[in-house]
Amino acid sequence: MARLSSADRREAIIHAALRVIQREGVHGATTRAIVAEADMPLASFHYAFRSRDEMISELIAYVVENEGRAATATLSGGHDIRTAVRAGLQAYFDTLSTDPSREQAMFELLHYALRTDELSELPRAQYRMYRRTAGDVLSAGAQLAGATWRLPLEDVARLLVTFISGLTLAWLADRDDAAAAKTMDFAADSISALAEVASAATSSDTGTTPNNTEQHSKENTQ
Repeated sequence: MARLSSADRREAIIHAALRVIQREGVHGATTRAIVAEADMPLASFHYAFRSRDEMISELIAYVVENEGRAATATLSGGHDIRTAVRAGLQAYFDTLSTDPSREQAMFELLHYALRTDELSELPRAQYRMYRRTAGDVLSAGAQLAGATWRLPLEDVARLLVTFISGLTLAWLADRDDAAAAKTMDFAADSISALAEVASAATSSDTGTTPNNTEQHSKENTQ
């Protein structure tokens, strides 16, 4: 195959590893199976990554980042915060329902890491990435909606990730789209209730509210 840059080689191996895990599970994703899937010599893997564990960490980051991009792409000005949250959830669900095996692979990686002493930090890192991505989307959505979060953003992000994890597992188990939609509606209602929309602007120059301004106007015409 054509000579690849280091970055392109890493990306090709990550894509190949994800396909192998989706098809054969984590235990089937040996370095030899991955490079065979990528149509590369074994040495290419060791040029790109120091270890299989490093590659798995980058694979998780790649999937989470792409899911975050899908949610962020739904954001636009003029949406209230509830609409923004619901649209982000739908964008995630669309990626899930289009390619369920990808999320199954992510859960398998999580459970594999929980059972592997050498990977004991990976589950924490995986969920930190989930929360950071959720926080980025929540922050952008609130800014566009002119809202602020009543709780620390990290707490709201953790709640959203908890909703998404439950939604994912339930849908993978029963493939019930209608039930998933109800869950997303409930999640959007619950998360948006933690936001506070800015009230009507007050005048920073006079310190008067719109009602005070109206009263002043009436007095000046008398």
